[in-house]
Amino acid sequence: MDRVKRLAYCRFPNVSAFFLAPFLAAGALAAPAQAAEDDALSASNSDVLRICAAADELPYSKLDKSGFENKIGEVVAEAMGRKPLFVWFSRPSIYIIRDQLEMKMCDVVMGLDTGDERVATTKPYYRAPYVFIQRKDTKLDIKDWNSPDLAKATKIGFTPGSPAQIMLEKLGLFREHFNYMHSLTNFQDKRNKFTRIPPQRMVSEVADGTAEVAVNFAPEVARYAKASGQVFLTVIPDNNVRGDGEKVPHHFDQSIGVRKDDTALLSALDLALDKAKPKIEEILKDEGIPIVAGLPRS
Repeated sequence: MDRVKRLAYCRFPNVSAFFLAPFLAAGALAAPAQAAEDDALSASNSDVLRICAAADELPYSKLDKSGFENKIGEVVAEAMGRKPLFVWFSRPSIYIIRDQLEMKMCDVVMGLDTGDERVATTKPYYRAPYVFIQRKDTKLDIKDWNSPDLAKATKIGFTPGSPAQIMLEKLGLFREHFNYMHSLTNFQDKRNKFTRIPPQRMVSEVADGTAEVAVNFAPEVARYAKASGQVFLTVIPDNNVRGDGEKVPHHFDQSIGVRKDDTALLSALDLALDKAKPKIEEILKDEGIPIVAGLPRS
């Protein structure tokens, strides 16, 4: 069976997978919003690192470079002795590999799952978990998917197609929280378009008591949980299985992706990641992302 995806859209999925097939049928292609520095955009310019980047997808990336992956991209470029050049993409980043990287409009994609089969990936620069989000004054004791108090929550927020949905289905809780999950996007019709659940909304609805619990990938929500001051994150153990016994991964290694034939750039990035490691760790710490051990490769 196929490996369980990290997220419903895995941030950068094969867009023909899962519920995204209608996008292709509808011919939904995007034109990237590129920087004006045309001379630096040349792929042969070894003085720059062309970074594929979403123009509006916080906390990962934004046009003002406030995303934590923008910051990591900058320190990696610095470690390579290059100038970071963000090639901005105005559509959701689910299309970024197909419509930017493969079209050679840019050369690296930050924050891919290690081993993504569509690209060549560097060694991981961090490993992050799925987390439970709860108010600090919660009366529920939830530490893993076996916690009985999960059944006491009247509303649980989660992303469709994610490991959280799989586990809620196993526990018989999916239907109970289905409508609330869709309310997080104001019940927008997802046919022929991509609809993202705003991570800040997921956190804020736990903070204000609308929901007792939410489940998400830690990098997606850590910034907003930290800013709230009213919620805390609990790392979900990586020992979960579906009803048929297949493992449901909850911890994921994150890498930089390049085109498969770009072996020289891949090697240079691996060296740069070693050099930039202290600064990357500082960025992740400042973001509030809980880091887990267990990197499978170096």
